[in-house]
Amino acid sequence: MPDAPETQPTYDLEALKRGDPAAFEALVRAESPRLFRFLLRFLENEEDAHNVMQEAFLQAFQRIDTFRGEARLTTWLYGIALNQARVLLRKNRRYEAMDEADLDRLQPTFSRGMYAQRHRPWPPDVLAEREDLRRLVREAIDRLPDSYREIILLRDIEELSTEEVARLLGLSEGAVRVRLHRARQALRALLSPHIEKGDV
Repeated sequence: MPDAPETQPTYDLEALKRGDPAAFEALVRAESPRLFRFLLRFLENEEDAHNVMQEAFLQAFQRIDTFRGEARLTTWLYGIALNQARVLLRKNRRYEAMDEADLDRLQPTFSRGMYAQRHRPWPPDVLAEREDLRRLVREAIDRLPDSYREIILLRDIEELSTEEVARLLGLSEGAVRVRLHRARQALRALLSPHIEKGDV
């Protein structure tokens, strides 16, 4: 998916750093819907998503002086929320995530420089929008190692740019692209048997 330029809301950082309630309320009102959707996808529980979102905004308010402007304010806010969500998810995980070796086994094989298996183009973000595939896609994403799952959610579902995801996760842009490619290949391998059998 290409990185498309987006029009982002601008916030009065000086007012936020002064503790201006109106400036903070504007941030909360503008960012709550999208942040809640992300957390709901990540945690799969409305109450948990709501609680983490509230705590993230509270921490953002308390730590606004630490924001240096090296990334967008919204990327910084996502980072706070993601760190809290990771902790909660480790406590409540319903699926056993794969390890790196499992992920390796799901990568495509090659013969004489060509794919050994034939397959059609498979964009996971498009499949996720089809009602009959949502559950299977969700379960497959949940099985990915956390570092790959986060990249799929942030890059393909939330549509953050590669640069933003790299900043958020503390990775190089190249590492994000490699992990994203490997995660998509793993999802293809996990979902292909269901698609071929006509489960959906």
